[in-house]
Parts: sequence; C-alpha cells; structure tokens
Amino acid sequence: MKKRLLIRDVTLRDGQQSLFATRMNRNQVERTLPYFRDAGFYAMEVWGGAVPDSVMRYLHENPWERLEMIHQAMGSSTLLTALSRGRNLFGYNPYPDDVIEGFNRNAIRSGISIMRIFDALNDTTNIQSTIKFVKENGGIADCTVVYTVDPHYSTREKIRALLHARLLPNHIFSKEYFLKVAKECEALGADIITIKDMAGLITPGKAGRLVRMLKQNISVPIDFHTHCTPGYGLASTLMAIVNGVDIVDTSIMSFAGGTAAPAFELVQMFCDRMDIETGVNLEAIVALEKELREIRHELAEFDSTRTFPRDFNILTDKLPNDIEQLFELAIAYAKSDKEDDLLEVCHRLESWFGFPEADDKIREAEIPGGMYSNMLAQLKQLKLEKLLPRAMELIPMVRLVSGCPPLVTPTSQIVGVQAVNCAIDESKGDPMYTTKSIQFVNLVKGVYGKTPVPIDPEFRYKIAGVREDTPYDTRYYRRQENPVFEEYGGVKLAKDEKEELLLELFPSVANDFLKKRVEDSYLAEIYKVEEEKQKKFEEEKRLYDSLSPEEKEKRLIDGLYNYQWSSFEEQSAMGHS
Repeated sequence: MKKRLLIRDVTLRDGQQSLFATRMNRNQVERTLPYFRDAGFYAMEVWGGAVPDSVMRYLHENPWERLEMIHQAMGSSTLLTALSRGRNLFGYNPYPDDVIEGFNRNAIRSGISIMRIFDALNDTTNIQSTIKFVKENGGIADCTVVYTVDPHYSTREKIRALLHARLLPNHIFSKEYFLKVAKECEALGADIITIKDMAGLITPGKAGRLVRMLKQNISVPIDFHTHCTPGYGLASTLMAIVNGVDIVDTSIMSFAGGTAAPAFELVQMFCDRMDIETGVNLEAIVALEKELREIRHELAEFDSTRTFPRDFNILTDKLPNDIEQLFELAIAYAKSDKEDDLLEVCHRLESWFGFPEADDKIREAEIPGGMYSNMLAQLKQLKLEKLLPRAMELIPMVRLVSGCPPLVTPTSQIVGVQAVNCAIDESKGDPMYTTKSIQFVNLVKGVYGKTPVPIDPEFRYKIAGVREDTPYDTRYYRRQENPVFEEYGGVKLAKDEKEELLLELFPSVANDFLKKRVEDSYLAEIYKVEEEKQKKFEEEKRLYDSLSPEEKEKRLIDGLYNYQWSSFEEQSAMGHS
C-alpha cells in the first residue's frame, strides 16, 4: 500500500497574501474555484490572516460573503481552512470569550472546517478558548507551534556582555521547547499540530529532526508550513516528507516560491519518485495553473517579485535528464541527512523552474522578510535609511529584553519598530527606549501573554511602570458602537452579528466599509423608487398618447388622472412628445 501525504493548498490565502498583498478580487477567486473543486486537495486555506481586512479595505467586499461564496462553490470536495490568532483573533489585545465564540461559530457556519490557531508568543493559554469554541461548533482545531530561532547577537553585544560578566541566553528555541508547546496543544484538544514557520527560517536538518520528534511523541497528525524567502523552503519541506510528516502546505506554481510557500508541482514530482500518493487530480492542477498565471498578470501592480516561474505542464512536459537526476539526488540527500548537498540541489531545481533566488539578507539576519521591509519603510519615511544596519543589529537585544518573542505577526513588527526607535534614540544621543510604541509597552507589561523567557522586573518597570506581569483584563473591554443612521432611514451600521463582528475585529476599516454599504444601499433604494415613479409616468404617458383628442378631453373633464394628464398636456405644449 502506498504511503499517503495530505496536501493543504494555501494559494488563495497565504499565497496571494505573500506575493500580491491579498489583492485577488471576488471575480478572480471565483474563476479558480471549479478547478480547485476538481483538484481534490485535502484542505484549502482561503480565509483569515490578512484576507478579511484587505477585502474590505482595498476591494470593498464583505469578507463573510467571500467565504460563503467559496464554500458554496467548493461543496464538500475539500475542507476549507482559516487562520486566526487565538484570543487576539486579528488584533493585538485579547478579546472576551463572547467575541471569540461568535467569530468561530460564524466562521464554521459560513464554511470553515479547520481553524488554524496560533499565538505569537507560543503561549498556549491564549489559544485555549478558541480550541474549545471551534470544537463545540463542529470544527477541527489545528494548533500551531510557531517556529523561530534564538537571537543572533552581534560581535559588539557579545563583547559588551563579556565585559559586564553577563551571559547572553541561547538554546532557547530547541526542539524540546517546540515539543513542549506541541504537547500542551495536544492536551488542550488539538486535532492537528502544525509546525508554522512563517519566516522560512527552519533549515532542512532542523525540519527533519523536529518532525521525527513530533511523530514519535504526538498522536495527532503533523502539518508542516514554511516559506521560501531565505532559500530553505523546498528542501525543508522535502525533509519533512522524508521524515514522515502527515500534511504539507503548498501553493500552485504561479503563486509559489519567493516569499510564499513551496510549489505543489515540485512537491508532487518528489512524491511521484518516492511512491507517495497525494490524491490530487493533476489534470485539474494543469488547468488551475493556467488560470492562476493569467490572474498573476492581472495582479502585476501588486506583484512583489514579477518573476514568473517556468511554464511547465506536470502531466505532459518531460524534464531534461540532468534536471530529472537532481530530483533523485535531492531525495537521496534528504534521506541521508546531507543538508548542504540537499540545499544546493534544491536551489538548482528552483532556479531551473524560474523561482526567485534566496534572499541572503533575510537568511543572515534570521528575521521575516516583512519585518525587514517594514523597518526599511519606517526609516525611509523619516529619511534615516542610514540607521538600518544599526537597527538590524539591535533586534536581538530588543528581543531579549522583551522576553524573546517569536518573530511572527504581530510580535515581529513590534520588535522591528522598537529596534528602529532605539536606533533613532541612540543617534540623537538619547537613552534607548526613550521612544517606545504602546504595543512594545504592552508586550513588556504582559498584556499579550507570557513570553518564552521571563522579563526582568526592573526593565518592565522602566518601560511599563509595573514590576509584575500584568495580563489584559477583558472585564475592561468595551464593545464597538453600532450607531443608527436616522438620515438613512433609521438603519444600524452593522445589520447582523457577522457585521458586528467585523466592527469588533477591524474597527476602523469595518466602520468605513459598512458605512459606505449603508449609504450605497440607501441611495440604491431612492433610485429604485424614482425609477418606479418614472416607469409609471412613462406607462401613463404611452396610454395618454394612444388616446384620441376626444378621449383626452373627456378624461380631463372627468378628472381622471388629473395630475398626470395635466402634466402630459404641459409637456406637449412645451414641445415634448
């Protein structure tokens, strides 16, 4: 019996978010769905992440309607999945249980089968309530172990630590640490455990060892999710497969590689050579890739790389002998744990298929690509690009004093912004942390949860004014207002629970989106009434014009349709027939 590997396709969420800033509109999504339905993936990630915000902010679409449209088109052919941040859902501060329950209940009723739940700090208490509500509503709880690496200290910081007889902690994020998080998730009721490597930092060797350890100690299926930015993605995914992972996340070729996930087609070609069954209909994949390639052309203004992969038909195109040999070599190197050789071969494969080269800056800095680009944008706005190297150098120390949070949204942005602030403070001759964001204060204070490493109470007092860990108290949470617009007929801004949830989760964006919907709906109703009036007027006029002069006069004398008939007479006198 063939070994089975399940594929979770992430094209319509993570793929387009990574490469095209989540700009696929409803029409473009709809065009792909018949092919996705025929493809028969185990699961498809289609919602959550940046999707709800972006479709309201940029595309003026209702995210719930998009999800329901996808679910209706897909039927029961594939499980639909979404991504959320546990108690934080899509924001920073934790939400009360009624908001978390409402979101998950409505997401599942609207078509989500698997909710992938992560916490940026790997604090499993932050995902406990979401697991409970997902399972109570009939969903599958997919809990993540957020992968990250230890701070990469500069030579300057190492020397400074030695001079002050301080030890810089390392070996924080060992495979034993990740196993501990996975076991906590399993104990809370996780149905799937995902290794979530959002920055693409896991090397092939570490991927293989971590998968082996989880498979030996965890009873639920293990999923592997990574990105290709620093150049490890394809090789690490192959290592995960060789070491027995149950599910891998991939994107269709035109939405893969670079900052996105590895290409399904390359993973399928590896599986073919290892006699592993994925159950995916490759004829549908060929048609789907053709459609997605066209859509990528349409998204050119948002394309972060503008590097199209080779136009390759997985069913009919033959590989040159040397490329065929590279696939075999990669498998052999993966099975024998030869990491350097595996990476070299996989890079040659990716180059032949036309995927972007590895980002050396990201690999060396060991930070997510989005974090780097946001730091650069922050400094460019201030015309202080020269401070970027120092800000990059400060990241490990900012991370360390704030409890070594994993670098994943939103903690990666919090740490990145603070490193920039520290570099600016230093350049002005001010003490570092003179300038600090409210999010950094809350991270240090304990508002977002427990950090992997305890924070020094004196540093917490310096930054947040308290020495003790101070979690967010949801008793002080205030729900967003849902105003009534008397000028638009007395309607509420949010007309139902789903729209109320949009207001809770995306207050500013949803307020603008829903207000425009109310205005458009009101105007549409006015136009409809006016159109009906005009239609009735035109029908009456046609009847009037069909009458003889005697009948017209008689009707006017009789007072029938007095107003209308008089209007018709006035129009005729003015030369309007």
